[in-house]
Amino acid sequence: MNIWGLIIGGAAGLAVGGPIGALLGAAAGMVAEHQIRRRSDPEQARKVAFTVAVIALSAKMAKADGIVTKSEIEAFRSRVDIPQKDVKRVGEFWDLARQTPTGFTAYAQQTVDLFGPRSAILEQLLDLLFTIARADGDITSEEWSYLSEVAGIFGYDEAGFSRLSDIHSGASPPPHLVLGISPDASLEEAKAAWKALARTHHPDQLIAAGMPEEFISAATDRLAQINNAYQTLAGQIRSRTA
Repeated sequence: MNIWGLIIGGAAGLAVGGPIGALLGAAAGMVAEHQIRRRSDPEQARKVAFTVAVIALSAKMAKADGIVTKSEIEAFRSRVDIPQKDVKRVGEFWDLARQTPTGFTAYAQQTVDLFGPRSAILEQLLDLLFTIARADGDITSEEWSYLSEVAGIFGYDEAGFSRLSDIHSGASPPPHLVLGISPDASLEEAKAAWKALARTHHPDQLIAAGMPEEFISAATDRLAQINNAYQTLAGQIRSRTA
């Protein structure tokens, strides 16, 4: 069963507590009661928790400037695999998350508790939030504030958020910034940074950490950005040292 089938087909039976579990419980009314069964599966629970966190924080992100546009919802779908048969139900779950009285900080805090501060899987989630924010043009001041606060909860300081915003806000950041090294780094330093990032951001590694396969497209895009940054920077270093 895909992740959407789990969520809209009775994932309230999974052992997920906190505000994420409460949102799943609220969504349980969307399905027949007999479909809801208790499941003791930590791996599935982490995948469901990640997905619900993405939906909740994305929905709150779209609401941050007071307007939810069609382009923001389409942007979410462009980065996440949702089968056509599940689109309507996922949309209902999105609306439910958008309207819950629980603030986004509670969802963000539970997410970092589950996956650890500044982890690659949290950066992947932030990338999705940036996708929502820039979907209808410029990122608004309210959305910048939202993104900054979520990043802070995720463990990023001001400098870390600045780097993430350069990487994920839709611009073309310089390759050394993508790799997190100084502009005058050596080829050896660039290669070491590239290998470390490629390893931690590899889709297989993210899936092992709890990211469902339905999010593989966004993860593949990030890995491609890391690989392209290294190839570009390596060429620049070789040129200046030739």
